Amino acid sequence: MSSAGASDSLRIGLVLKIALFATGCAGIIAEFVLSTLATYLAGNAVFQWTIVMSLMLFAMGLGSRISRVFRENLLDTFIMVEFTLSILCAVSSVLVYSIAAWTDYAELLIYCLAFVIGNLIGLEIPLVTRLNEAYEELRINISAVLEKDYYGALLGGMIFAFIALPCLGLTYTPIVLGSINFLVAALILNSFFFLVRRKKELLIFFGLSLSFLLTLAFLAKPLILYGEQRKYKDKIIYSRQTVYQKIVMTQWKNFYWLYINGQEQFSTFDEEKYHEPLVHPAMKLALHAENVLIIGGGDGLALREILKYPDVKTVTLVDMDPVMTELAASHPVLTTINRGAMSDPRVRIINRDAVDFIQKDRNLYGVIIADLPDPDSVDLMHAYSLEFYHMIHSHLIKGGVFVTQATSPYFSKKAFLCMLHTVESAGFSVLPYHNQIPTMGEWGWLLGVKSEDADKETIRAVLMQKDYSDIETRFINRDAVISMLHFGKGVLDSPDRAEIRVNSQRNPVLYRYYQDGSWGIY
Repeated sequence: MSSAGASDSLRIGLVLKIALFATGCAGIIAEFVLSTLATYLAGNAVFQWTIVMSLMLFAMGLGSRISRVFRENLLDTFIMVEFTLSILCAVSSVLVYSIAAWTDYAELLIYCLAFVIGNLIGLEIPLVTRLNEAYEELRINISAVLEKDYYGALLGGMIFAFIALPCLGLTYTPIVLGSINFLVAALILNSFFFLVRRKKELLIFFGLSLSFLLTLAFLAKPLILYGEQRKYKDKIIYSRQTVYQKIVMTQWKNFYWLYINGQEQFSTFDEEKYHEPLVHPAMKLALHAENVLIIGGGDGLALREILKYPDVKTVTLVDMDPVMTELAASHPVLTTINRGAMSDPRVRIINRDAVDFIQKDRNLYGVIIADLPDPDSVDLMHAYSLEFYHMIHSHLIKGGVFVTQATSPYFSKKAFLCMLHTVESAGFSVLPYHNQIPTMGEWGWLLGVKSEDADKETIRAVLMQKDYSDIETRFINRDAVISMLHFGKGVLDSPDRAEIRVNSQRNPVLYRYYQDGSWGIY
């Protein structure tokens, strides 16, 4: 920088601030990309985002400290950092998916990438500050540099949430991210080529980075598809990352599977053994089932079963992800499976968080069905909480029925008992039941009515007498229901049942119970 005049110093200061705005934008996107990758591959969004973001912030601090080592050729160093970031950020998704194809510990690679990328991001601000000190006093220099970086971070967050993730997914967002860093380095190299010392090395690095990004742009999709395909036994026929989740459909012979964030939601091989028990006991037991609320169930399969009842006048389906509900309404595989249920004129589809909806809804329902994903992450706890079930209770008419899927009473007995205890504590008489689903294992449900309407034994007696011959079913009948109402020794009469606590928003114990389950056995 000593060879630069006042005019050059002013120009480079301005360009570096613009560059820092861009890299601030890219930096926050890098953090979000790695956090989303970790969530998709390892689950538990709250944990993964906490770990990745904390690790990157720590690494940024370490990178700032490391910047002290660089005393000369600061502009050259900054350009090299940007080129290196362009490569690492761009390749992150492809690299992680490729490793995930061969190991269940791909999140360790994500943590390593977060640490390295965080270090490089941490180098940027001190380098720019020192490059900029030639023409601005300290108080203005530091505030201006940090200001541009933080403004860029805000823009990056908006881009990631509203454009990059929903439109580009985890395939091309990292490449665009790497391209930002590349363009920053190329801009500075071109504008101030006369100031850099290692001209030959930087030109070589420019050419290699450009070639790498162009090659990766062509190879990213097939490489990621290969990595994804290795995770699934069957052929992937649909894959999309939405703002909320990763949706994958696979096919084996004439059967189809739907996965969300790697977890099976259903298989056409045996989905009736899940959806028919979920819907029909509640519909048969309810005194008035004209108005039904489904919480979750964006695939339309529970809805398909509900619409078999001619007395149903309205069904409100609340699912957070509009991509899922649109897919269920338009994809030929899903419309065949759900029999076009999403397009029925009696159906109202609302894309909102279930708890937010139920808090503001003023309608009452004869049947409420919760078909939510398993409680395998902390961010789902509010939809399995005592507070949520109290709200459900207040939205049921007299004689109304609430039913929820309740994970596996065998693979995660404590989680099942926790849900049972929690629903009972919300003012319900609760009848648990279960069924064997070949592709998922032993599964459980909880059926509840208001305690003032009936007790548990009355519900059981009435339900065991219900006839299902007037409804088109593939599995459920009275004998099947009677069988599902009986549990083996040691499940409901578990000696540790008294120690199971209620799941609340303040104390989300259900997540821990679920994680302690024996899921690896199946």
